Amino acid sequence: MPERLTEMLMDTWTPLIILWITVLPSIYMAPMNQSQVLPSGSSTGLKRLNEEQRVLHRSKRGWVWNQMFVLEEFSGPEPILVGRLHTDLDPGSSKIKYILSGDGAGTIFVINDKTGDIHAMKRLDREEKAEYTLTAQAVDRDTNQPLEPPSEFIIKVQDINDNAPEFVEGPYHATVPEMSVVGTFVTKVTATDADDPVYGNSAKLVYSILEGQPYFSIEPHTAIIKTALPNMDREAKEEYFVVIQAKDMGGHMGGLSGTTTVTITLSDVNDNPPKFAQSLYHFSVMEDVALGEPIGRVKANDLDIGENAKSSYDIIEGDGMDIFEITTDAQTQDGVIRVRKPLDFETKKSYTLKVEAANIHLDPRFLSGGPFKDTATVKIVVEDADEPPVFSSPTYLLEVHENAAINSVLGQVTAHDPDVSSSPIRFSIDRHTDLERQFNINAEDGKITLATPLDRETSTWHNITIVATETRNHSQVSRVPVAIKVLDVNDNAPEFASEHEAFLCENGKPGQVIQIVSAVDKDDPKNGHYFLYSLLPEMVNNPNFTIKKNEDNTLSILAKHSGFSRQKQEVYLLPIVISDSGTPPMSSTGTLTIRVCGCSSDGIVQSCNVEAYVLPIGLSMGALIAILACIILLLVIVVLFVTLRRHKNEPLIIKDDEDVRENIIRYDDEGGGEEDTEAFDIATLQNPDGINGFLPRKDIKPDLQFMPRQGLAPVPNGVDVDEFINVRLHEADNDPTAPPYDSIQIYGYEGKGSAAGSLSSLESSTSDSDQNFDYLSEWGPRFKRLGELYSVGESDKET
Repeated sequence: MPERLTEMLMDTWTPLIILWITVLPSIYMAPMNQSQVLPSGSSTGLKRLNEEQRVLHRSKRGWVWNQMFVLEEFSGPEPILVGRLHTDLDPGSSKIKYILSGDGAGTIFVINDKTGDIHAMKRLDREEKAEYTLTAQAVDRDTNQPLEPPSEFIIKVQDINDNAPEFVEGPYHATVPEMSVVGTFVTKVTATDADDPVYGNSAKLVYSILEGQPYFSIEPHTAIIKTALPNMDREAKEEYFVVIQAKDMGGHMGGLSGTTTVTITLSDVNDNPPKFAQSLYHFSVMEDVALGEPIGRVKANDLDIGENAKSSYDIIEGDGMDIFEITTDAQTQDGVIRVRKPLDFETKKSYTLKVEAANIHLDPRFLSGGPFKDTATVKIVVEDADEPPVFSSPTYLLEVHENAAINSVLGQVTAHDPDVSSSPIRFSIDRHTDLERQFNINAEDGKITLATPLDRETSTWHNITIVATETRNHSQVSRVPVAIKVLDVNDNAPEFASEHEAFLCENGKPGQVIQIVSAVDKDDPKNGHYFLYSLLPEMVNNPNFTIKKNEDNTLSILAKHSGFSRQKQEVYLLPIVISDSGTPPMSSTGTLTIRVCGCSSDGIVQSCNVEAYVLPIGLSMGALIAILACIILLLVIVVLFVTLRRHKNEPLIIKDDEDVRENIIRYDDEGGGEEDTEAFDIATLQNPDGINGFLPRKDIKPDLQFMPRQGLAPVPNGVDVDEFINVRLHEADNDPTAPPYDSIQIYGYEGKGSAAGSLSSLESSTSDSDQNFDYLSEWGPRFKRLGELYSVGESDKET
């Protein structure tokens, strides 16, 4: 042992330190490399260290670091002694002082500065802090000068088994397919132990199952859970509750333990075939059920779930495979039977089907267990229903000539009641399809007759609807469309396609084509139109024109000679007879108008009127008429304008200068005030005395001649205003020339009986009385200027 320690000291070049350690007996259980004890008699090591120090010139050290141990969770009445520090420089006197610094120094760890004993003052927990790094130093007690450089050492907290294992991620949930073999992996659990995994067995865990056997097992050291029982069936039991235990100390006696739960669910596999709840199903359906309507449901139950329980249904046998179909309801997994084709109770009253239900998703591992399908028998009974009449044909096509006689039979429709009772049928026409009531039908036998004449040229097709109704049940009704085609007969004569007017040049040549005309015929013969053209018998020897039939069924008009003149004859009329090839043939006569025109050397028409000879060159009769019309229009506008201006300036009433009775006098000039007596003579409005005469009106014309009334007697100066107004009102009511509408009557007479006199300033121009305006200056500063103006005016007047 001393040789080994000496070798370690030589390798590390560490100064010698003598360390005395006093610990509990448990410390001595630590490995040798964790705690080294240096005996005081190792002289070889001291000598060699001294030689090395002289060579390297290193300062003398009396310290060597070491590890100390203290047991966790130790509690007692006295602080626990961790260890003792001692330097070889200490001769045993009290001149050396030991100082401790670092983690927990002074609080957790306290050193006796004289002896170097280190004590733990508190209860330690390795799980909170496993080790403490401290620094020890020896100083002179008197001077506090360091005797040796500081040296670090570690105090490790020694673990005890004070923490039980914990499943941090628990509780667990896992799934495993049903019917799995033994040893199938389910899941893995993990427990943790806060104790030291290096020291002792405090953190060595062993796993076991407390609940869940014999279905599952667990690996003691890896904690892998596996199946322990084969062929576990989900349909028998779907969920298992397993309790797992983890125990430290390697599972030995005295170890701590923790538990967790694992809920294991068996997932489904397709190990069960579908099975019908019953082998025979009965359904009934009315024969008039709509196509695609469901008539019944069958159900094949499957103990599996999800995709493994889905089944498809098919009809594999039976006498109604083409009449019925079966589909799968995705929500309920039922087989829905529907009608594909119409049913007829009178034809077949029942059907028998064999349906099959088979799984869609198969598992090859279980195919040997048997077919994953099942079959059942379905019987369907068809019940009788009151059906509407049935026509012998879904549509009818009839043909009739447009000249067919009234009440002639066009055709016949037939219908019958398919029921066993066979009710009689009555026929009618839906008048919404025959608004003009052109057709009738016999209610008993369904014969269609003509009610009004037909015209193919107006309408070629007529589409009507025939209604068949059972006489015993009027709610049973059927309809059928009937198309009636009107055939053509030759009842229209051909005629010109358009109104033709031909132009013949005066310098034309004999045989020149004047016009090409065509004809149309409203009829529609099967072989097409073929027209014949001819002149009237009296026009056959016409010396001017002739006709020629073209291959395209048109007609060319030709001139027989040249030298036509507008002055001799301007217009020629050529009657032409047009005949068709129908039976009987129809014909009409059309007249072609031919005008003689002046043409250029190229044959281009320039003028077709005789007046063109007498008009100046370049000015036609139409241009002269347009110019004359413009001149007349301008004259009318000027006359109208002058008339309106004159009418506007004339007054509505012819008045004498002295008669201003009951009129509004309007003038646009502004007077000069009270001193202006020349602008208008207002005296006539002041006194109605002497106003006589009659005012003839120009705006209305009286129905009877009214003679001017005699002037009234002068009104005395003391007349009352009310009497004056009544007199004027009576005159206005009896005046036939007065307007019947409301008018403004203005009277300038104020009366002479007022004690206050007149308030008007109109008489100021004729009054001799002088007014004094000095009082205006007494009304305040606002009226001072006004008073000065009137005072100046009065003084000027006096001057």
